[in-house]
Amino acid sequence: MAAEKSSTELAGAAPVASGQRISSLDTLRGVAVLGILVMNIYAFAMPFVAYQNPLVMGGTEIHNLATWFLTHIFFDQKFMSIFSMLFGAGIVLMMDRAEAKGAAFGPIFFRRQFWLLVLGMLHAYLIWFGDILFFYAAVGMLVFVFRHKSPRFLLITGSIMLLIGIGLSVMSSAYVEDLRTRAGALEARQLSGVALDEAELATVEEWAEFRDFMAPGPEQVREDVDTYRGGYPGIVAFRAPEVLMFHLQALPFFIVWRVGGLMLVGMALMKLNILSAQRDFSLYRRMLLVGYGLGLPLTVLSAFNAYAHDFDGVYMFGLGQVPNYFGSLLVAVGHIAAVMLLVKSGALRSLVARFSSVGQMALTNYLMHSLVMTTVFYGYGLGLYGEVPRLAQMGFVAALIGLQLVLSPWWLACYRFGPAEWLWRSMTYWRRQPMRNPG
Repeated sequence: MAAEKSSTELAGAAPVASGQRISSLDTLRGVAVLGILVMNIYAFAMPFVAYQNPLVMGGTEIHNLATWFLTHIFFDQKFMSIFSMLFGAGIVLMMDRAEAKGAAFGPIFFRRQFWLLVLGMLHAYLIWFGDILFFYAAVGMLVFVFRHKSPRFLLITGSIMLLIGIGLSVMSSAYVEDLRTRAGALEARQLSGVALDEAELATVEEWAEFRDFMAPGPEQVREDVDTYRGGYPGIVAFRAPEVLMFHLQALPFFIVWRVGGLMLVGMALMKLNILSAQRDFSLYRRMLLVGYGLGLPLTVLSAFNAYAHDFDGVYMFGLGQVPNYFGSLLVAVGHIAAVMLLVKSGALRSLVARFSSVGQMALTNYLMHSLVMTTVFYGYGLGLYGEVPRLAQMGFVAALIGLQLVLSPWWLACYRFGPAEWLWRSMTYWRRQPMRNPG
């Protein structure tokens, strides 16, 4: 009976053939995954606090600070937003193709998400704490129920979710700011020789936990650096509680709202044929002007606002992130429009084809970022963690992007999938997928 059920589920179901792929989606996905690396390098090469605070590490010279400003304005959250939208778009695309073939899409989709969840957990605990695959797998299962909704419904619901996400962050930040003030006063009393009662000590300890993540002091930063310059077992043990905290706290209080909202927006854009480059040039031009015209001033404001507040971690978690939270969404729309215009124009065909190949192997390339960069910066590799200035880190980014733009089309000339994609699809469809291209 189980075998019969499995056969029914998979009837007509199969991975997308190369001739059925939508070039604009692959190109945009390639641009997104490479754009994500520009920001992720900060979390590969230095303690995570340096991602938002360039004063902690990475050099305070003008060229290093300028690197932070430029990446914050044009990259921070922008390409991750695009990637999240594309994940939602992929749900709609897979559903349409499965239903056209008469395949039961639900069982296939949830099996696909389950294996992505497993892969994300392995990636997070064993390779790099900044994994996003776990969250995409979990949130994708939740937004699946909206797959048949209209574009209008999806845009409205997605926007509401995005507003809830930033609202929760601001409220949480207000609580932490109050906690910092109260704990500071209690610590001052403690230093003056006053004994604190149990409740007051609990307040100080609670702030210490938040401080170690949002605004770690020199001792915590040094512990982070020493650990990641050490051996593999120590690194795994050190990051395990961080990963667990992300999964248990960030998912329900932030990720599900931000990523889920963006996935719904991506579903709507797919249904409106915007991401498949089927709309008129005029629409993409308007998207470009509105996205950059409104978004870039907000992200510039965000960067200088952070500087004016000394990149305070608690502030940047709340009100300080508001300009970039909304600005990144608008700039992402501008980036999408720019890629669609490039695809539709037929310009730079060779380069566009290379980005498309990177996009077809997005999972492999994303995991390659972690494998290569952790080997370069962690103690079990070259041990450069905390030593490379911010501008020089961009050299590593450029080298890996260039490598993937060369390797991806070469690999796909011989094989149907990237290695990670092949494994993921084989597990999803319960059968080993053919790897080599015919002929």
